[in-house]
Amino acid sequence: MGNARNIAFWVVLIVLVMTLFNVFSSGSGAGNSTAVPYSEFLNQVEAGSVTSVELDGENATFRGSDGAEQVTIVPTGAEYTSDLSNMLVEMGVQVSAKTREESGFFSLLSLLLPVLILIGFWFFMMNRMQGGGKGGAMGFGKSRAKMLTESSGRVTFDDVAGIDEAKEELEEVVEFLRNPQKFSRLGGKIPKGALLVGSPGTGKTLLARAIAGEAGVPFFTISGSDFVEMFVGVGASRVRDMFEQAKKNAPCIVFIDEIDAVGRHRGAGHGGGNDEREQTLNQLLVEMDGFESNEGVIIVAATNRKDVLDPALLRPGRFDRQVTVPLPDIKGREKVLDVHARKTPLGPDVDLRIIARGCPGMSGADLANLVNEAALTAARVGRRFVTMVDFENAKDKIMMGSERRSMVLTDDQKEKTAYHEAGHAIVGMNLPKCDPVYKATIIPRGGALGMVMSLPEMDRLQFFKDEGHQKIAMTMGGKAAEIFKFGADFVSSGPSGDIQQASAMARAMVMQWGMSDKVGNIDYQEAAAGYANNGGAGGFSISAKTKELIEAEVKRFIDEGYEVAFKIIKEKEVEFERLAKGLLEYETLTGEEIQKVMKGENPFDNDDEEGGASEKEEASVTAIPKTRAKPKADDGDNGMEPEPSA
Repeated sequence: MGNARNIAFWVVLIVLVMTLFNVFSSGSGAGNSTAVPYSEFLNQVEAGSVTSVELDGENATFRGSDGAEQVTIVPTGAEYTSDLSNMLVEMGVQVSAKTREESGFFSLLSLLLPVLILIGFWFFMMNRMQGGGKGGAMGFGKSRAKMLTESSGRVTFDDVAGIDEAKEELEEVVEFLRNPQKFSRLGGKIPKGALLVGSPGTGKTLLARAIAGEAGVPFFTISGSDFVEMFVGVGASRVRDMFEQAKKNAPCIVFIDEIDAVGRHRGAGHGGGNDEREQTLNQLLVEMDGFESNEGVIIVAATNRKDVLDPALLRPGRFDRQVTVPLPDIKGREKVLDVHARKTPLGPDVDLRIIARGCPGMSGADLANLVNEAALTAARVGRRFVTMVDFENAKDKIMMGSERRSMVLTDDQKEKTAYHEAGHAIVGMNLPKCDPVYKATIIPRGGALGMVMSLPEMDRLQFFKDEGHQKIAMTMGGKAAEIFKFGADFVSSGPSGDIQQASAMARAMVMQWGMSDKVGNIDYQEAAAGYANNGGAGGFSISAKTKELIEAEVKRFIDEGYEVAFKIIKEKEVEFERLAKGLLEYETLTGEEIQKVMKGENPFDNDDEEGGASEKEEASVTAIPKTRAKPKADDGDNGMEPEPSA
């Protein structure tokens, strides 16, 4: 049908061009002149009534004594032309001539140019109407999937590190495409789809690009948001067109990024079954596993919101494999750093394993950013390669924010910040279940006037009740220190961030993790969230009595943590004072340096070079502690105080 339509279009176009050419060419020579026979022209010349003649190839245009313009056709042949010219000259007639090239080309061009422009414009519009362009009048329903061709910058599985289990799952899909007989002889069928699930930045899209680089088959890529338009039915049409393109190139892989944009649970939103997104999802379900099976077309999709996807999309036969792409462990982080540092010249002191050990919880994207920040830091100071100090400074910048040394603080603000941070550090270092203190600083970073970073020694997989209580105590150590040192009437607003973190931790322990004996093992947090999100229509509400019990338990957890922190600071008053004064003097201290200061020792006794306060300060900033890890989320705002007004 489509071919017949195209043939008819070209036939009509050719006929139209020929017709217009004949029309214009037939009338081009005459213009407004009167055509007369050649014999009459000769008679008028002999009678002396012709004043001027213009020879234009076979045509001769002449004017009579009355001024009328006439035209005649001169017989072909050199003798006719020569005799006519001699006769006209003898009769005293003014004779002029045009070359054949000028009359043929330029006159034809001037006549046909407007026609050609109109034909070209008509052809362009017809092509758009037929869907020749995806943005045309009839091209809304065309798929926006792009075939990925990576002649340069090709990504393979060697460029993907830290997620070995996910790679193995997808390597099998690639092997199936390369050698299907290996599996089909045992009755195995090629998977219909693979769903990549993981946190942002874990490498889901990078895995898809690696599949494209390894498979050696056509690879189409599209975003979930590309299916949905304001016009109803466009998304479903695009899904159909995408699968038609894929079937023509089978076996092939289609990658849908952020599939949750189109694959959300049906009936959960407004609009019911007529919703455009739901129609698109229905068409996707049918194309993946309906009456007409699309053999050889594998769908690979990525999302970090698996919980919102429709169950029909997740069943076997559609997405046969659900591949979890986790955050990398310490070995995985080392491999990821090695991949991203291939093009970065590293100094002899750089140990990627030590860096990886200090970054638990970082995703692949975070580690790539760390390497990039370290390279930028080294380039900023003019180094030819990246050193360990650059990595440490880059990690501090990512974890704690950029230093704000230009910010002017009064002596009173510095003193309160120093004692506040000393309280966090002294409590954390005296509670065995708290993570080791990585660094303490009173240099403003980000939105905080000071900060204490505590980092786990290894990847955390579980969280226990006693850890929660000790964590709350360390978080409340800042306020306990201010009250212990300055009195309850002089406490600042600095602990506001600590109170938020302690409250969040206590509520999670009581409402979500079942760590309160009085409240019991009931998940009140999700019940309350579901009830609030649905406007009271879904889930179940919590009674007033239960709410009072929950808040009482949360308050008890926080109060107990505060009492523990205050007790430790009181018992360790000498070390507390030393640490606060050490922070006032050196501004930034690492874990080992904090231990020395608390013992009354000089934190820089082991330095190879002796220097002034500025050199010691620089050493404290760039020192490399033994334990490195990503900071706990509830320590990031410790010591926050409101900035002085401008």
